[in-house]
Amino acid sequence: MCHQITLCDSYTLQATIRPPVVKNMEKALWFQFTVGSLPLYAVTFMGYWAYGSSTSSYLLNSVHGPAWIKVVANLSAFLQTVIALHIFASPMYEYLDTRFGSGHGGPFAIHNVVFRVGVRGGYLAVNTLVAAMLPFLGDFMSLTGALSTFPLTFVLANHMYLMVKGPKLSAFQKGWHWLNVVGFSLLSVTAAAAALRLIILDSSTYHLFADM
Repeated sequence: MCHQITLCDSYTLQATIRPPVVKNMEKALWFQFTVGSLPLYAVTFMGYWAYGSSTSSYLLNSVHGPAWIKVVANLSAFLQTVIALHIFASPMYEYLDTRFGSGHGGPFAIHNVVFRVGVRGGYLAVNTLVAAMLPFLGDFMSLTGALSTFPLTFVLANHMYLMVKGPKLSAFQKGWHWLNVVGFSLLSVTAAAAALRLIILDSSTYHLFADM
């Protein structure tokens, strides 16, 4: 009887334990960096092909066509920006809540809700004000992206993979990952230099809240 109960419990545990998520995560990453990257490159190269190097950094400023299409495109860009801002601001939200929050009551207690709305709204308002004051904020975004996005997303990830899986990788796999490390490092330096050049050029005609 005890043996049957033990077997039953064992089968129940095996049936309820979820499989590791690593495989699904790997599939998602492969999909993102192959199929998911195609629209990004398509917009970049097609925009350059259609409008040349004189196109605006905000591509929709160079697009011509029915007004409603531009309205929908701008609305989509706005919503995507709002969502992305909240995602990237989440660590700051967490820090502010932990550092300055009361810590009493549930997350939906009145004083906690008021605190989150006030602090997070103020944080977003300050960011919006700075963005409006610096009409060439895209240049600074390019600089921070070159110094953070490329190294953290491509260089560090490939290097960590080499350090962990190095002995098990073939020569081709090692060469591929080292190519990514070196290539994206050079791309990061090049992008940072280009961003600094744009900042210097745009700062010569800068004034507060310029409509550029």
